Amino acid sequence: MKPIVSLAACAAALSLAGSAQAAGDYVSIVQETALAVPAETAWAKVKGYCLIGPWLKTTCEITSGKDGELGAVRKIAGRIEEVIVAVTPMSYTYADVDPKIAYHGTVEIRPVSKTSSKLVYSLFFDQTTVPAEQRDANKTRRQQMFAGVMATMKGMAEAK
Repeated sequence: MKPIVSLAACAAALSLAGSAQAAGDYVSIVQETALAVPAETAWAKVKGYCLIGPWLKTTCEITSGKDGELGAVRKIAGRIEEVIVAVTPMSYTYADVDPKIAYHGTVEIRPVSKTSSKLVYSLFFDQTTVPAEQRDANKTRRQQMFAGVMATMKGMAEAK
C-alpha cells in the first residue's frame, strides 16, 4: 500500500510543478505625459469611462452601472467588455471581463503644481496567449497604440 501512496504523492507534486510552469508572462507598460493644466481641469476632461472611444477612434457604450463608478461596464468597438475595478478622486482602473484574457489598465491624473499635472496610463497584461515569437512585437504595438491614446488625451486635457 505504501508504494501507491508514494506514487500518488509524486503525481500530485508533478501536477503542482506543471502549474508553476504555466505561470503567466506578465508585461507592464506605463506611459506618462506632462500637462499644462491643473489636475482638476485635466481630470474633468478625461475622466469619462467611454472617452476611450474617441481616444481609440471607435465606439464605446456603458452597458451596466454608471459612468465612472465602481462596477460600471463598457463595451468598446462592440466586442471588448471592461469593468471598473477601482476608483480614486483622479483615477480609475479597469479589467477585461473575459477570463481568458488577463489585463487591466489605469488612467490617472497626478497634480504637479497649481498649474500643471501629469497624465499616467498604466497597462498590465498576461501575454501567455500570444505566441512566444510575437511577444516583443505585441508589446511594441501596444506601446505605440497607447502613445497615440496619450497624445489624444493630452490634447483633450489641455484644450481651451
